[in-house]
Amino acid sequence: MEIRIKQIGLWRTEVAHRPGALAKALEPLAQQGADLKVVRVRTAPQKKARKIIEVYAGKGPRAQMAAQAAGFSLTPRTTLLLQGDNQPGFAYAVANAVAWTGISVRDHEAGVVANQFSSTLTFDSEAEARKAALLIRKVIRGISTKNQTER
Repeated sequence: MEIRIKQIGLWRTEVAHRPGALAKALEPLAQQGADLKVVRVRTAPQKKARKIIEVYAGKGPRAQMAAQAAGFSLTPRTTLLLQGDNQPGFAYAVANAVAWTGISVRDHEAGVVANQFSSTLTFDSEAEARKAALLIRKVIRGISTKNQTER
């Protein structure tokens, strides 16, 4: 079971909740050739008329300049991006391991295409994200070991 874990910084902006707002926010990024790896949209807390858009277009000065030029700012939270082979029960195994250590997941989004999944987990601090990454690696090793013994 191959799964990659990467600590990422999400860029965030807030827009009015109306048709076309997402496209308008993403347009400058597309015009600058940004290759968005993550796009998350949700209603702003306590502001039903506003949406929060978060994106990740990779690391480096070019991605940073594109996001800033489009009106996005780096979020203060730390996010882990997990990508790899889909495995039934993996999301639960991760959530359970993280919960047992007392770490709270602030946001989580995941999806599967064919047999590949992509997931983001956001934490309140970099220390919590590092600790969670270590736990997730243990979960991956445990699942890999279990799968090898079942063959």
